[in-house]
Amino acid sequence: MSATKNVIIALDEGTTNAKAVALDECGQVIAKFSQALSIQTPREGWVEQSGELLVDASLNVLAQAVAHVGAERVCALAISNQRETAIGWYRSNGKPLGAALSWQCSRTADFCDSLRRDHQAQPIKTATGLPIAPLFSGSKMRWLLESVPNGFALAEQGEICLGTIDSWLLWHLTAGEAFYCDYSNASRTQLLNLHSGGWDEQMLAIFQIPAAALPAVKPSSGLFGHTKGLADIPDGIPIMAMIGDSHAALFGHALGQPGCVKATYGTGSSVMAPVTSAQCDIQSLATTLAWHDGQRLVYGLEGNIPHTGDAVAWMADSTGLSELPAAELAHELNTLPASVDSTLGVYFVPALTGLGAPWWNEHARGVICGLSRGVKRAHLIRAALESVAYQIADVVAAMRQHNDFTLTALMVDGGPSKNDWLMQYQADLLGCPVMRSDIPELSAIGAALLARKAITHITDDELKSYLPVHGEFRPNMARHGRLQKRWREWQSAVERTLYAS
Repeated sequence: MSATKNVIIALDEGTTNAKAVALDECGQVIAKFSQALSIQTPREGWVEQSGELLVDASLNVLAQAVAHVGAERVCALAISNQRETAIGWYRSNGKPLGAALSWQCSRTADFCDSLRRDHQAQPIKTATGLPIAPLFSGSKMRWLLESVPNGFALAEQGEICLGTIDSWLLWHLTAGEAFYCDYSNASRTQLLNLHSGGWDEQMLAIFQIPAAALPAVKPSSGLFGHTKGLADIPDGIPIMAMIGDSHAALFGHALGQPGCVKATYGTGSSVMAPVTSAQCDIQSLATTLAWHDGQRLVYGLEGNIPHTGDAVAWMADSTGLSELPAAELAHELNTLPASVDSTLGVYFVPALTGLGAPWWNEHARGVICGLSRGVKRAHLIRAALESVAYQIADVVAAMRQHNDFTLTALMVDGGPSKNDWLMQYQADLLGCPVMRSDIPELSAIGAALLARKAITHITDDELKSYLPVHGEFRPNMARHGRLQKRWREWQSAVERTLYAS
């Protein structure tokens, strides 16, 4: 960084939006641009996105940010991305094999069932830290190769590339010169050996993924390549960090400080706690690589939930609230749940494409139970918001079984975390402070901090001065005790979805 070349632009490519956030030499957000992304659901359980539109939207917001701050001021780009979404493309021309298979997609459920029947659950969990589930990228990559003529043979010959979204974006930012992914995204494929940090030969055989089709794995903080051949972005800007969005948020909250457990509230949610090793005997949780900062690997204990913000959006659609302008909708979601004392016994389990952690049942489907004549829209909206808090609490309860787990505060970020009612309910339910980032672009902040670390070789202690301020929701411990009964009733409602499946 220099006095004039002092802006880092972080691209946060999420499920529903691509965002570019420009940060100055003090780490302050000076500009941000966003473009909405569409999701397709061509069949039950199938969720996909156009890979080309993901690139177009990402390049568009990056170009807007570069133009706004001036290309001469940009010292680096950083990328945070939606995780587990898988895409394949032809090495010769960069054209995708088909749609990108979203992390929410459960089209590979039957293949995952076959892995369980073949007693592969324990070998996969031991090597990769991940339970068998359609969420992870490996089974999606296998499906992509099956979907095109001679897919496996072409991949074996290196003519097809398979990657997570960080690899896909990097390829297009560098005109196909850079084919890498970072450790955090690689650890979500179910193909990486957590202990060696390399692609695992046994996993590649199980999922039938040729190594020649996969990117090289690099630390999350460091040089990945330079921009090249883009219409509105100058050549030569270094890409200095790549990391999965949930991992970036954990880094952006507290740099992985013990006891600071992170919950990202988005379309789905990731609950992640920093731990000291890859060892985890809790079958319902994942152990993952949180990041590699250029010097060391940091591990994370994680539970993934597919439908949190998505559950609230579904209920808003179903009750007509989504027809309101965005500001009015946000107001209603904050005030409606507080306008009633309870849900009148209603529980909404949003297993819209299955249940994630700690249940891991892709065949489960959503349930609304406890309906009575007095139930109105406010009760249903409250039930949807409560379902978010209960699902987070379910994962935290599973994490408490881990010897290395501590919880001093829940660090939260993402769109639904703006809902004050939800954050207070979460604090009361868990009985611990909920610390909300005052800056919503926390994944972008985390990626930018990793880029800053690579550029300036700054220490973590020095990085602390760049961390964003948090607002605090303190728990009402009397209410905490009362909510335990409702939480148990919620878990009974979850059991209904498992029984129905």
